[in-house]
Amino acid sequence: MRFPRFVPFVVCLALNTFSLFAQSPNGNINGLVSDPSSAAVVGAELVAVNDVTRVQYTTKTNGEGIYVLPNLPPGPYRIQVSKIGFKTLIKPDIVLNVQDSLSINFTLLVGAFHEVVTVEGGAPVLNTTDGSVSTVVDQNYVANMPLNGRSFQDLILLTPGVVTNTPQQGGTTGSSGEFSVNGQRTESNYYTVDGVSANTGTYPDPSGPGNTGSLPAATALGTTQALLSVDALQEFRVQSSTYSAEFGRNPGGQFSLVSRSGTNQWHGTAFDYLRNSYFDANNWFNDYYDQPQASLRQNDFGGTLGGPIMIPRLYNGRDKTFFFFSYEGLRLTQPQAANLNFVPDASLRAQAPAPLQQAMNAFPLPSPNTPDLGNGLAEFIAGWSNPSSIDAYSLRLDHNLGGRMRLFFRFGDTPSNALARQTSSSVTGGAPSVLGAFNYQLRTYTLGLDTLISNRISNDFRFNYSSNLSRLSYTLDNFGGAQPVSLATLSGLNPESAYTVAMGLSFGNAGANLQEGYSSALQHQWNVVDSVTFAFGRHQLKFANQQSRIRRSHCQRDCLSALDQFLSVCAG
Repeated sequence: MRFPRFVPFVVCLALNTFSLFAQSPNGNINGLVSDPSSAAVVGAELVAVNDVTRVQYTTKTNGEGIYVLPNLPPGPYRIQVSKIGFKTLIKPDIVLNVQDSLSINFTLLVGAFHEVVTVEGGAPVLNTTDGSVSTVVDQNYVANMPLNGRSFQDLILLTPGVVTNTPQQGGTTGSSGEFSVNGQRTESNYYTVDGVSANTGTYPDPSGPGNTGSLPAATALGTTQALLSVDALQEFRVQSSTYSAEFGRNPGGQFSLVSRSGTNQWHGTAFDYLRNSYFDANNWFNDYYDQPQASLRQNDFGGTLGGPIMIPRLYNGRDKTFFFFSYEGLRLTQPQAANLNFVPDASLRAQAPAPLQQAMNAFPLPSPNTPDLGNGLAEFIAGWSNPSSIDAYSLRLDHNLGGRMRLFFRFGDTPSNALARQTSSSVTGGAPSVLGAFNYQLRTYTLGLDTLISNRISNDFRFNYSSNLSRLSYTLDNFGGAQPVSLATLSGLNPESAYTVAMGLSFGNAGANLQEGYSSALQHQWNVVDSVTFAFGRHQLKFANQQSRIRRSHCQRDCLSALDQFLSVCAG
């Protein structure tokens, strides 16, 4: 049996790229163009026009009447089919979602070229190229669904087979995954934004899944703004099973998100969502312990602006160059219901040796009218509010280089922080005078170039750099009458280096703990993705290469100080 000469080359290339995968967010449209007698129409010209940007994508049918329109960004389209000797046919209202592969056939009627036939109906547009189980959530769905905290976790849960492992639990934010898809581990999912890896989550702990790049980007509150703000999100697709071989890096769900781009029309939004505890009833535990209500304040604000880039008398970007900017800010003061904590009583504080007495006094003072437990411990009862914040910036630029090349660049910056006092029931079991601070800062730079090399060959290139800085610290303050002290100094440690010091008192089932420490992690990720699609007759071949490099380090305090100055200069 003789094989075509290109077969060994294809086999070799497939073997060389077997373990490398690419997940482009673009879709494609293909089909057959025929005449009324069902004969193939060769050389028919097809033009796909994006309805919001008016950018055109062209191709022609091959010798078998088959056409392929690859690497189309998600959006609304209309397709025009024309050939000398036939009436021109227009098919409007085609919606292409992220990673869609649609099959649309056309039948041209014999007639004058300048006569136009508009097809309003027709067979439903279906994906006939694979059997993947997936769910698409677009902007219309997002706009009409109530989202707590404007985070789209609830939308992901609409996908069949997906359950949540709530990341907002104390001590788990950033250290584990969020969703289990069809029973897979929560660290088995793969996230992409605009076709590049978004598995950049890291946690200031030298062990755990953050070292392997298996966590999605997250904020200090465990929300999705680090991936994309809701207002910067165009749509996303969740593939849960039987997906293509190109989605092979992780065995769980494949989450592909696409950011919004500007259009020929100027569009802008502004929003501010408020929550206030003024009209709320007091918490049951506050009433039980006779404590006042802790304040709740949530202010989620921001806006977007997008359109063509216009420079008066110099440049008109309509149909060619667009921008889209998004900002979202969250300021949250979340109440902690009154709870009971154990602290050293006055007798134990007075009898302790001098160095240990300083540590005893770092606990809050016992609450009035509470019983002395008789074992050196007393009770401290209080409620408070924990503050946190998020700032999410996103800027995307798109430029159409003729009819065959499309270039885009996106920058994202999402700093976030959360402060929380410890309780006896928390993961660390700390005293309320222990203030935990968790900080994230994720920055991403993504460059993309989509090229239609010929009617049969297209290329999709992505380059991305991401940096993720996470910091976790525990400090002592004067909450509840405590007298803060440096546990590192008492222990003889150098407070300028990364360290963790804990002190605990335990009497039977009751105990009290102090914790002081500082740890951090800085992760750099480079991601280069390139995929080539070939169309041969009735077949399509796709080859891709993805290279990722992750460098992760645990920084000392002086290192982070210099890094903070660098980030501040860049942000300014």
